[in-house]
Amino acid sequence: MLQRSKNVAVVGASDNPERPVYGVSEWLLDKTDYNVFFVNPRLQTLFGYPVYPTLMDVPEWIDIVDVFRKSDDVPSVLEESITARAKSIWMQLGISDGASVMRGNKAGLDMVENRCIKIEYERLLLL
Repeated sequence: MLQRSKNVAVVGASDNPERPVYGVSEWLLDKTDYNVFFVNPRLQTLFGYPVYPTLMDVPEWIDIVDVFRKSDDVPSVLEESITARAKSIWMQLGISDGASVMRGNKAGLDMVENRCIKIEYERLLLL
């Protein structure tokens, strides 16, 4: 999934440097070749890039929806991801929802839960 993907949408983007999403987002921009899109209806820009209110507003096809929202929000992110025709959902550390994983798999999405995309990228691709 990490090797075949080009566009990553970070759902729950934040401009607070104290939040893990900020550091992971900055790392994705600096250390990978991904086109990174930020999603948060409360922000306009982040790192000089536009922030989109919903996944449907992202102007490119989404390969990975990187979820930085609480587990209770995953079903709604999943539905939006299905509507946006994303290829996969990546739930960050501490985020999991078994029912959404089953629903996502049935809808044809690759599903990852309780894993950090930065840690896994470094572990698998920066050997």
